[in-house]
Amino acid sequence: MSTSVTSAPVNPTKKYAVVERALGGKVISIETGKLAKQATGAVVVRLGDTMTLVATVVAAGREGLDFFPMTVDYREKVYSAGKFPGGFIKREGRPSTKEILTSRLIDRPLRPLFPADYRMEVQIQAGPISADRVNDPDVISILGASASLTIAPDVPFLGPIGAIRLGRIDGTLVPFPTADEMAESDLDLVVASTREKVTMIEGFGKELPEPEMLEAILEAHRLNQELITLQLELREAIGLPPLVHPEPAPDPLLEELYRRYAADLREVKKIKLKQERNAATKELQERVVAEMAPEPSPGQEPSPDAPTPLQVKSAFYTLQERVVRELILDGYRSDGRGPKDLRPISCEVSLLPCAHGSAIFQRGETQALVTTVLGTGADEQKVDGIMEEYSKKFYLDYNMPSFAVGEVRPIRGPGRREIGHGMLAERSVAPVLPDPQRFPYTIRVVSDILESNGSSSMASVCGATLSLMDAGVPISDPVGGISIGLVEDPKSHRHILLTDIIGDEDHFGDMDFKVAGTQHGITGIQLDVKNVGLSEEIIRGALDQAREARVEILRTMLRAIKRPRDSISMNAPRLIQLQIDPQKIGMLIGPGGKTIRRLQEETGTKIDVEDTGIVTIASPSAAGAEECRDRIEGMTAGVQLGKIYEGRVMSVKDFGAFVELLPGQDGMVHISELTDGYINSVSDVCRVGDTMLVKVIAIDEQDRVKLSRRQALAERGIADTVESKPRPPAGEGGDRGPRSGGGDRGPRSGGGGRGPGGPPPRDRDRDRR
Repeated sequence: MSTSVTSAPVNPTKKYAVVERALGGKVISIETGKLAKQATGAVVVRLGDTMTLVATVVAAGREGLDFFPMTVDYREKVYSAGKFPGGFIKREGRPSTKEILTSRLIDRPLRPLFPADYRMEVQIQAGPISADRVNDPDVISILGASASLTIAPDVPFLGPIGAIRLGRIDGTLVPFPTADEMAESDLDLVVASTREKVTMIEGFGKELPEPEMLEAILEAHRLNQELITLQLELREAIGLPPLVHPEPAPDPLLEELYRRYAADLREVKKIKLKQERNAATKELQERVVAEMAPEPSPGQEPSPDAPTPLQVKSAFYTLQERVVRELILDGYRSDGRGPKDLRPISCEVSLLPCAHGSAIFQRGETQALVTTVLGTGADEQKVDGIMEEYSKKFYLDYNMPSFAVGEVRPIRGPGRREIGHGMLAERSVAPVLPDPQRFPYTIRVVSDILESNGSSSMASVCGATLSLMDAGVPISDPVGGISIGLVEDPKSHRHILLTDIIGDEDHFGDMDFKVAGTQHGITGIQLDVKNVGLSEEIIRGALDQAREARVEILRTMLRAIKRPRDSISMNAPRLIQLQIDPQKIGMLIGPGGKTIRRLQEETGTKIDVEDTGIVTIASPSAAGAEECRDRIEGMTAGVQLGKIYEGRVMSVKDFGAFVELLPGQDGMVHISELTDGYINSVSDVCRVGDTMLVKVIAIDEQDRVKLSRRQALAERGIADTVESKPRPPAGEGGDRGPRSGGGDRGPRSGGGGRGPGGPPPRDRDRDRR
């Protein structure tokens, strides 16, 4: 482990400095004073050849704000990876899912580390300026955001924070894993922390037991201390004094509201039903505003010392937080539950007849309607960005309309919260899905939140599991999820953990710790805090409490449906996969796609062919898919000696007929092999376009195929309906020659016969007779 600090003046207004440190065999560097020098604080963080620029600007807030106006935007410019933007417009447009998720990842650990009364506008903009497609710039952008705030003068940031991603390969934790290392890892864990506590966790694993997940979180917290030290060295290198975190001043208005209205608010917050509780809270707030900030009488000037209605409303919100926290620490929850009690849970499946799978998951006043739709390879989601393009065969979308919380607001596209909740649920469920080779369907799950009062993302996880099983998706284990809350008294350090938090406990509590997993271990974990972070004791307790609740939830879920259905919905397409020789892909596709198009039209299927020779057949019916599979197998396996085929007559000659057995492969039925009797002409038996049952009787060294109609009919026990005469005795003019040569299509040298083994030239004198 090494540290180096260099300083060289580049610009008189911004001192240049760069610091670096080796961590886990990888070098992290932070540079400032060279780019974006008019920002309040700007840094470039480098890992490998990936460099991300983070610029922070702090400006005076708008008058009357009652919240902290911080915005975070992470945007990827694809020039950083030496690429052009995809699509028709060759310019970056609206933020992608990855950009939105990374913006949230940066925001979540920083927002709690500002004083509660801070109202300056803070804008953080981050994004890669160089991307090596090996090292992901998302986590080093968190580090850059913290560093830019750390070197911003006069900003009361309660940091810095360290941020690191850990992978795990063969049981060994790997800091800042590369893309190739992540492909082998059974853990993707991002942890941000201060000197003392963990402030953010985002992790996904392949059913990791709680002790192993805790070990990884604590190791990440330990490594983060090196990254915090690095930022403090950068601040010192540019000549800024050590960070000072002043204590917030008491609020006289809040103390007055507490003295006069705390008792009334306690009674309101004990109302069990959410809608009634909210209505009573609003009524009390209106009374408080009217009494604390009354409108002046006509002609009367308002007192300059009197609070404004906006100030009273802001103080009343803080009063709610204080009262709710006191109630919880005294052992009282609004709905009367104990700290570890779950709300009543009900589950139902197969509600929607046209969806391939559907479920309702209800927990208290949170209700998720979750549906599953199965599709083909054409339905895969293409994902492009600065990393390598890839396709997703599983995706989960989360929607929460305004009526879910009894509100009125315009209908817009999915917001950051909806995208974040959907990805959390998606990645939590993904580890239990079957391998695409076993279950080749593209899977889309949609969670519509119809009621919300606490942890709708974890309700989506539970509902997704039920819906997938109802659709017949053979998941390896059911996944459940739960959210654990926290209320901690910072003075006495007394705390209480709350299972299955409701809205007020989320809003006014100190954390929302979501944990999803199976009976064997964790598949998804996400921590958001509103305080300055969590200790090891609290993290350990939350993981244990979440496991107890998860096991109970899984038991309830399995009463609705015990295992995945034996077959998929009748409404779902039938998919069959088979492997063919890659060298025969051209034969399957045919010239200009003629063969594969004809096959799709005749069987009513859709065929996808991969370069590896994997063929996926999709059909509305099982019969169509199976017919298509049989034809492809027959086509790519080649013509087999002794096998009977139903072929199509492609051409008729004097000496026989050419029959297509498989696309691009045909054989000849000699006139003597058409029927047992004697016929004057091949057209007595068949014409071009007819279907004909034939048996392969010979394949010569040049792969020329000889066929027999009469042997095929005899073997299948089918009566020949062709009218014919008895065969003339051998040696007479009617003898067409030995059968053994009937497959040779070329004329014999020196003769006008029909072909090798065919009948001799006709006796013209006999014909005249």
